Amino acid sequence: MSVKTLLVLLISSLFFLSCQSETSQVEQANKELINKYFSLFNQHDWKALSEMYADSAEFKDPTSGMKVIKKSKAQFIEEYSGLQEQFPDVHDQVVNVYPSGEHHVVVEFISTGTGADQKKFELQIVVIFRLENGKIVEDFTYYDNF
Repeated sequence: MSVKTLLVLLISSLFFLSCQSETSQVEQANKELINKYFSLFNQHDWKALSEMYADSAEFKDPTSGMKVIKKSKAQFIEEYSGLQEQFPDVHDQVVNVYPSGEHHVVVEFISTGTGADQKKFELQIVVIFRLENGKIVEDFTYYDNF
C-alpha cells in the first residue's frame, strides 16, 4: 500500500470518527433537553415547558384527529393547565429515550393520573420530537385514544 493511499485512508477515518463524535454530542444534548422537558412536565411548570418550544411549533395527537396544528405558547399553557385541573397528579414516567440523529428524539413514556371522580388512568404514549436550535419545533404524540 502506498503512503498516499494510507494517508487518504487515515484522513477519511479521522473525518468519519469526527462526524460520529459530533453526532453523539448533539444526540446527548437533545436527550438532556428532553429529560428537562419531562422534569418540567412532572413539576407542572407549564410556562417553563412552553418556553422549550419554538414560536411556530407544530403538534399532532389524537385530540386533534391526528392533524398537524400550530399552537401558541399561551394555548399550550392553557391546554396543559386544563389537563392539570382534570388530573391534578398527572405524571409522566419515561420508559426510554431514543435519540435519532441531529434533529429527532423519540420518547416512550407512561402517563398516569387520578381524576376528580378518583378514577385512575395509565396511558402508554410515544412522542416524536423534532428539534432545531435547542427548541422543539414538532411534537407528534401517539397513543390509543379509546
